[in-house]
Amino acid sequence: MQPVETFIKGLNGLNPQQLQLLIVSSVGVGLLTCYMLLKKKVPKTIPVGDGWWGRGQKQLSEDKKIYPFTVQTSEDEIQDLKRRIDQTRHTEPLEDGRFHYGFNSVYMKKVVSYWKNEFDWNKQVNVLNKYPHFKTNIEGLDVHFIRVSPQPREGQKVLPLVMVHGWPGSFFEFYKILPMLTERQDEVVFDVICPSIPGYGYSEAPHKRGFNTMDAARIFHKLMERLGFSEFYVQGGDWGSLIVTNMSQMKPECVKGVHLNMLSEIKQGLGLVISLMVGRYLPFLVGFTREDVRRLYPYVEKNVYEILRESGYMHIQATKPDTAGCGVNDSPVGLASYILEKFSTWTHKDYRDLEDGGLEKKYTLDDLLTNVMIYWTTGSIVSSMRFYKENFSGNPMNRIDSKTGIYVPLGFAAFPQELMHCPKPWARWRFKDIRSYSYMPSGGHFAAFEEPKLLADDFVQFVKKVESKKK
Repeated sequence: MQPVETFIKGLNGLNPQQLQLLIVSSVGVGLLTCYMLLKKKVPKTIPVGDGWWGRGQKQLSEDKKIYPFTVQTSEDEIQDLKRRIDQTRHTEPLEDGRFHYGFNSVYMKKVVSYWKNEFDWNKQVNVLNKYPHFKTNIEGLDVHFIRVSPQPREGQKVLPLVMVHGWPGSFFEFYKILPMLTERQDEVVFDVICPSIPGYGYSEAPHKRGFNTMDAARIFHKLMERLGFSEFYVQGGDWGSLIVTNMSQMKPECVKGVHLNMLSEIKQGLGLVISLMVGRYLPFLVGFTREDVRRLYPYVEKNVYEILRESGYMHIQATKPDTAGCGVNDSPVGLASYILEKFSTWTHKDYRDLEDGGLEKKYTLDDLLTNVMIYWTTGSIVSSMRFYKENFSGNPMNRIDSKTGIYVPLGFAAFPQELMHCPKPWARWRFKDIRSYSYMPSGGHFAAFEEPKLLADDFVQFVKKVESKKK
């Protein structure tokens, strides 16, 4: 059947309402096309800039040495934790409250009992020290990172990779995926650098106001320069996705490809309105697939009400982080409740219906509490929360990075339980060279922690596409 005949047959199958919508949307798409052709060209890079986030005035000279670092603990630290745990005042949950009101206190008592009586922090410190840790001072801050280098076979290509975590995660999220990238037996293997965002874990917190994702991106560029890399791949989710995107915008000549498992920056305007109106009924007109429709609609429920349910923390941290942080920095159980609740509902929305929040379906308590302990022992929860305040001090859509396209190759892994779904046509509004877009079969927000093999496989196939095109 000829294309024209197929199109006419499709029109005959539409009801009057759908035909009317088709006409309106066609006009809208035409107007949108004209707008896109006539609008002012967006810049291709963002300024690198410079900064000083240390105490006092900027030093005249900078120590550029890289020092080995070892995670340590002490018996006093462990006993102080247990003393505070013993002094916890638990609140009785509502009947059938499950995780709809946040962390269920009945299950929290089980977690606390395990934490005090079975969790072995000394053992987990040894797990953390499994990979080499380092620190180096950049812009006045001691920046922590781990570096896992491969032992390549003959003929195997070694590619450097920066992986950046988000909140309330840490570099520890990548421990399961690291062997899948650094011990590969095929044609490529990766030299992986996982830095801690300043203010998170073992990276020193900024001492001055204003430190945002673009500043983190610049610092990580300086880190890679200090390590001797002029070209590398980047990967991230949550804050990490925005930081590595900024790295791609800042020095595109250094970033061979950017791979993300979260895309939350969606341009507002006529294009979004048209695609939402048309997409549910005539998805092919706006480039949506059936899977896009399934994940996006009903739009208000999945992208308005759902975000409202899960973003209360963000409004607090973007306005008064020190107020809320005071409590969770002082109480280990309060901190665990605040952090672990995210590993429940951000892993799968339906886990709100479970008494235990489904936490042990994808993770072990040892892994979850190790991440909590990184925040607890470093006292970094408040400084990590401040990162929201700094990034939302103004309208994010007015920032230069929001107005700048990304021209390096993109690979995107769309996990079904991510907080928001970004269809490929929406991603194209900012990312001009999409090499790979994958609908992942399972997984949520903490992809590397929850589904390391899925993420590793998708990342590797993206890299191979980029590398093959360079030949």
